Amino acid sequence: MRAVVQRVLRSSVTVDDKVTGSIEKGLMVLLGVEDDDEMTDVTYMADKITGLRIFEDEEEKMNLSIKDVGGDILAVSQFTLFGDCRKGKRPSFIKAARPEKANSLYRAFIDACKGYGVHVEEGVFQADMLVRIENDGPVTVLLDSKKLF
Repeated sequence: MRAVVQRVLRSSVTVDDKVTGSIEKGLMVLLGVEDDDEMTDVTYMADKITGLRIFEDEEEKMNLSIKDVGGDILAVSQFTLFGDCRKGKRPSFIKAARPEKANSLYRAFIDACKGYGVHVEEGVFQADMLVRIENDGPVTVLLDSKKLF
């Protein structure tokens, strides 16, 4: 499982001219599910992301988590995070999970984050989405449940 996590002042997702998810201060999470991911990957990512200390404390040091600042998460499924561009110029998505599995683990990730007491808004799985991100900092962190980076 891979995630691009961005600290945001606000972020939203629009599908067919309708806002399906919107947050103010919090984390924008673009989440990709790999074909061999399991619930252990979901648990790892939810724990890591809800505990990630990338918000500033009173001394302006990144020392606070989303839970500490009372922020929200906007989670968007993004299979293209598993696009492999090492050969040629067209990405291969062979490692991305099939839609049924990807949606199941995406939903499990959302539920796990909610289980940590964090409010989660979301995109629409497999929809053509317009994602607006107002990155704060900018702060962007890449995570991989297999700890490849």
